[in-house]
Amino acid sequence: MSDERERFLIRYSRGFAPFIVARASGAWLQTEDGQHILDFTSGQICSTIGHNHPRIVEAVQQSLEEVIHLNSWMLSQPVLELAERLASLLPASLNKVILVNTGGEANEIGLRIAKMHTGRFEVVGLTRSWHGLQTGTASLNLAGGHSGYGPLMPGSLTLPAPYAYRCPIRHCKGTCDCSCLDAGFDLIDKQSVGSLCAVIAEPVLSAGGVIVPPPEYFQRLRQLCEEHEMLLILDEAQTGFGRLGTMFGCEKLGFKPQAISVAKALSSAYLPIAAVMIPELTYEALLVESKKLGAFGHGFTYGGHPVSAAVAVKAIEIYQRDRIIEKAARRAPLFQARLKALGEHPLIGEARGLGLIGGLELVADKTSKRSFDAQHGVGAAARFARSEA
Repeated sequence: MSDERERFLIRYSRGFAPFIVARASGAWLQTEDGQHILDFTSGQICSTIGHNHPRIVEAVQQSLEEVIHLNSWMLSQPVLELAERLASLLPASLNKVILVNTGGEANEIGLRIAKMHTGRFEVVGLTRSWHGLQTGTASLNLAGGHSGYGPLMPGSLTLPAPYAYRCPIRHCKGTCDCSCLDAGFDLIDKQSVGSLCAVIAEPVLSAGGVIVPPPEYFQRLRQLCEEHEMLLILDEAQTGFGRLGTMFGCEKLGFKPQAISVAKALSSAYLPIAAVMIPELTYEALLVESKKLGAFGHGFTYGGHPVSAAVAVKAIEIYQRDRIIEKAARRAPLFQARLKALGEHPLIGEARGLGLIGGLELVADKTSKRSFDAQHGVGAAARFARSEA
């Protein structure tokens, strides 16, 4: 089966799922051989309102009858409406929107804007982060994905993640006290060639193991960015639109970023679309710089796609009308309580999460925190099974 699947397709990562999906509805998938599978992947952490929502299907059908595709310089009404809706959902300062296709592309655009706006080029990412697979963002993917691809983008610097369970500076005992931030910036100051530009970070480091920064982390990070005259870009591809119990993670964190990127749940995964929002003052300064350096641009065939924009407008309407965000906030405490209870299991080193994002770190030994891997983990699982029997 595996060979047949890969006869013509190049795999995306470790391989394809061992079934073919015939239909999807709500949280369920139906395979060609009749199995019904609960989609715990949520369409790769995107399908906030489930698969094949009837109102989304209706919006797609209507858009297909009106406008399917345009030159990206030509605007349709759904694109204008989506930009206005996004601006209304965020702090008033973040009122300029550029629509793109994916979260990685949105982060790439955010970094390009930051470089042109500041006139500098050094960008900083957190260890255990994941921001995309374009050249610039891939250089800041510190949860993996570097081996075999050659040199990283010049000027890519690193901050240690606030990963208290395995403190990167061997300091914290269970709770992050933000020492990693100060120590990290000390190292950045020593590495920098004097061209510090921006920090990009996720409110919760999702793909890197669901690392939840302490409440004061982003306030301190914003302060350090201001001291270094750097922009702070918040990557909300996985935390936007209710995942943390608020429309955006920055509301939960209690601070206003200088730029924010959203994707995935923006259309609840129905069609590819993402966005970057920046302040109007940043945009105006960007226009000034453009006159000196050449026009800022990101030409792409499917940017501001009419059908994708229509779907995103409908998804936001559903989030608001069906009170999806409020429901997520109500269910989050129960989810987190049940998640934390799993942390008592002898093979779970730590259960952590925020809102409706959760993660379990498997270990072969709770005392030493030795990672659960093929060699040690299977033996530990067998010993536990025997003891329970």
